[in-house]
Amino acid sequence: MPGLPALPRLPALPGVPGLAAVSGARGAGTTPRRTRRVAIVGTGFSGIGAAVALRRAGHDRIALFERGDDVGGVWARNTYPGAACDVPSYVYSFSFAQRRDWSRPCSPQSEVHAYLRRVAHDHGVLDDVHLDTEIVDATWDEQTCEWTLRAADGREFVADVLVPACGQLTRPAVPDVPGAERFGGPVFHSAEWDHDVDLAGRRVAVVGTGASAVQFVPPVAEAAAHVDVYQRSAPYLLPRSNTPYPRVVREVVERVPGVQTVRREGGRLLLEGLIAGFTVAPPARAALEAASRAFMRLQVPDPELRARTRPDYPLGCKRMLFSSAYLPALGRDDVELVTDEIDHVTERGIVTADGRQRPADVLVWGTGFRTRFVAPMRIRGRGGRDLADVWGDAPRAHHGITVASFPNMFLLYGPNTNLGVGSVVEMIEAQAGYLVDALARLDAAGADAMDVEPTVMAVSDARVQERLHGSIWTRCDSWYRTEGGRVSTNWPGFMREYAARVRRVRTSEYAFWSRPGESPDAGVAAVGTGGTAAGTGAAGGPDAPASGSVTRRAAGPGTPGTREAR
Repeated sequence: MPGLPALPRLPALPGVPGLAAVSGARGAGTTPRRTRRVAIVGTGFSGIGAAVALRRAGHDRIALFERGDDVGGVWARNTYPGAACDVPSYVYSFSFAQRRDWSRPCSPQSEVHAYLRRVAHDHGVLDDVHLDTEIVDATWDEQTCEWTLRAADGREFVADVLVPACGQLTRPAVPDVPGAERFGGPVFHSAEWDHDVDLAGRRVAVVGTGASAVQFVPPVAEAAAHVDVYQRSAPYLLPRSNTPYPRVVREVVERVPGVQTVRREGGRLLLEGLIAGFTVAPPARAALEAASRAFMRLQVPDPELRARTRPDYPLGCKRMLFSSAYLPALGRDDVELVTDEIDHVTERGIVTADGRQRPADVLVWGTGFRTRFVAPMRIRGRGGRDLADVWGDAPRAHHGITVASFPNMFLLYGPNTNLGVGSVVEMIEAQAGYLVDALARLDAAGADAMDVEPTVMAVSDARVQERLHGSIWTRCDSWYRTEGGRVSTNWPGFMREYAARVRRVRTSEYAFWSRPGESPDAGVAAVGTGGTAAGTGAAGGPDAPASGSVTRRAAGPGTPGTREAR
């Protein structure tokens, strides 16, 4: 059979000093008893973190699918002016790949992206990446205990384990504003910034005042002739200067043993303290709100503008933002904050509800993202169940990772694993460890599939929702909540609490089974009550190719059988 085209290779990475040597991790140095093909959809922190954890545990048949032309997820795509992390980078990074030479506390997009590529490169993950491959469909086969993935271009891949690592905020949300299609100038979303558009001397209309807008409005105001910022609700802000580290500080961190560990642990404790204010210590949240209001008052001396920038909801129920440049930018003579509702867009500008038209040459949507956990995939599990139908308006999963009736599927950064404040990398790393432990349990059972018990998932979800009931996140509308009011994104506790909960997989919470006609290893009984797969066949079983990542299905006449996607 003719060979497949070679996997597209990424260009060589520039040297990025400061990555510490890899330390021991759960499962490191062990070899899986069964060689399982693992398909990971997404190459942001979740996808790369999962791939590294699997490789360190001995798994070597891994494929990562990336719809873009580079790894990095949102850190590869969000290149708008001023894009940066709003959590200290020495915390917003993997514990096993600590970089000691970050240029500043909260690193810019390019630096975070380079870090992710460096980690992927150093751990051999780049060799497993399929770029420009958007997975649109994943279907579980009950006869073979396999997942079949279909790409947008029609290619199909087969794997034993599916890991959706798509993130929660990956698809830009563009509001349906009447007349927007008639606008005569450049139009783009902040997540798809058009760097070919020169803003110098032009009037720019920015719609939205969320996390991205808070970062890009100040540099846009510096470049443009005039900026109109259209606000629906005002954000809470806390100060952030984010100046580069002095050379002496960088040298101390790089050369003095223990300094990096101390500052990382200190950063984690600070974030856990902020989490406490949102979850178990309302007085701390009230004090933080007072501090934010005082800071914002000092930044906006004009009483009229101050009134329009004052949030009308309690701090924490929407995302808290950090910037010392945004409010001063709104106070510039060439910037106007517009709080009237947008009525429609014309060829030359935006008309608000009061009938006033403000001219614009460029329109930038700073309107955030659609909250979807497996975008853009359609996932069908046992009995053909569609995940979108199973979830409806209530996305839920056991520990945010496994969903009943979707065997061998492990979500990363799934429902109720986001943080109102904190480092989601901490959550992701814990979930990757759970994935590795789950596959070890699957090996120990000598089984082909595992599925969380429905009652376990229901109880797990109910406990999380009970803790979220009446929380700060229920007190206003935000992307944390569904249209029905359910908080579907946020974890109600501490980062370390979550990590402790997912440190071990409890086999009693899962059903294990083998393909029809096969049985678990001698002396090991199937665990759980989840039933068995129907039908016969063992495609992709012991006779499957022994090397490579996932298997690619032949897609046309003259190419029967299967081929390795390497």
